[in-house]
Amino acid sequence: MIAVRTIAELRSEVRRLRQEADQQSGRAEVGFVPTMGYLHEGHASLMRQAKEQCAVTVLSIFVNPIQFGPNEDLAQYPRDEERDLKLAASLGIDIVFLPSPEEMYPQPTKTTKTTIHVREVTERLCGASRPGHFDGVTTVVAKLFHIVKPDRAYFGMKDAQQVAVIQQMVADLNFDVTIVPCPIVREADGLALSSRNVYLSGEEREQALGLSRSLRMAEEWLGQEPGLTAEEVKSRIRQVIGEAPLADIDYIDILTFPALQALPSDEPVGHAGSDVLIALAVRFGRTRLIDNRLFSRQGGRLCSVK
Repeated sequence: MIAVRTIAELRSEVRRLRQEADQQSGRAEVGFVPTMGYLHEGHASLMRQAKEQCAVTVLSIFVNPIQFGPNEDLAQYPRDEERDLKLAASLGIDIVFLPSPEEMYPQPTKTTKTTIHVREVTERLCGASRPGHFDGVTTVVAKLFHIVKPDRAYFGMKDAQQVAVIQQMVADLNFDVTIVPCPIVREADGLALSSRNVYLSGEEREQALGLSRSLRMAEEWLGQEPGLTAEEVKSRIRQVIGEAPLADIDYIDILTFPALQALPSDEPVGHAGSDVLIALAVRFGRTRLIDNRLFSRQGGRLCSVK
């Protein structure tokens, strides 16, 4: 495994390994997993899939400053470079890219004068409560795509809105890369894996299980009562999560996917003509957690996508 910190080094190593792979096996696909580090099993699942499907694998670890708002946790975001590098090496990753903010944003303000804004799909869910967040995400991902030039890029569905936004950007700007959405990875008790879980106290973590529990219950409700509307399902989810006294709900929403359009308020969720996403964001103390469940139409009914 090679660890590099400059764009020039990364480009050189990707080019070299791609050429070697092509000469040795005739396969030269580059798989890319962009992360902000503090890696966990969810990230590991992305890396494993990249290794299975691609000849060369690249992991980036970069806490991107321009996707954090002024009152968010940039300075406190968990970091453990040594542990991250050990995990990447154990999984056989070929290149790890660890740039500094100055390397990615050489302007004196450590930012950029050019940003990418994706309309509509960024205006709900996390985009509504974190203004400018997705401009930072799309801008850094676009930069990384230009630098790495991957054939496939792997993103976890825990942040389903991010997947939808990146897919829209790739389609609109004709990036020559396939976006590969990967399933949510959970703890044994159902909590979705997140680097921010480390912030939770024992009591907060216990109460945070209400997110995954409410989504499982929503699946049962929709299976048993196909006539339920989005408002009825959201009301029931709110009641379940509200049983936790420490829970501060940011949003509960039910939207089409990947367009992220609202369902008609009086139309049964089960009648939706597209995939449907139930998405949640809830704060426990200083920690903001997100979770979701995607439903796909199969055999005339909506079925949960595991």
